[in-house]
Amino acid sequence: MTYIVALIGGIGSGKTTISNLFKNIGITIIDADVITRNILKYDQIIINTIIKRFGTKFLNTDQSINRKYLRNYIFSYKTEKLWLEKLLHPIIINKMKIKLNTVLSPWCLWVVPLLIEMKLHKYANRILLVDIPIQKQVERTIKRDKINAIQAKLIISSQVTRLERLLIAHDIINNTRNISFLKKNVTMLNKYYMKLSKSFRLKNKKT
Repeated sequence: MTYIVALIGGIGSGKTTISNLFKNIGITIIDADVITRNILKYDQIIINTIIKRFGTKFLNTDQSINRKYLRNYIFSYKTEKLWLEKLLHPIIINKMKIKLNTVLSPWCLWVVPLLIEMKLHKYANRILLVDIPIQKQVERTIKRDKINAIQAKLIISSQVTRLERLLIAHDIINNTRNISFLKKNVTMLNKYYMKLSKSFRLKNKKT
């Protein structure tokens, strides 16, 4: 049984940066966004269902769903956002469960931005938060996604609050510092999670 650390954080907080640092030191990564991306690229039934609802303007040239275009659209229309979540979330959760149950390493990093929204706490042994101030989050989202401040703030307001994440997190990485600081944090956390995973496995062997 693998010890599961869930990585959470709002849009633009730097979850990919942190997960890549863990990946570079050999930690298994299970990323909900990667799973979602694959569904919207390869699952023809889901693609057809979305196109039937929203139209072909949401298609890329390779006939996959344009995720950025879709995301920016649904965050402006709550009904459509709820419809899409109802369609995708059960499939995403099922695929994540399969991956989590097949991990062989002592512990794995489960990157799941919507852990709180999707009520998936029970699948994680520990929760790691990548935290940045909201203004910094807005700035990074605008730069990364090439959207305006209104769109960025709309997406952020649709997610759980920074306080809600802080209250649920066991560990926190402040992602306003340089890469050297982040690497040190990741190294220390890996040692700590290795220790926790060892205790976790011993406890489960006894039971």
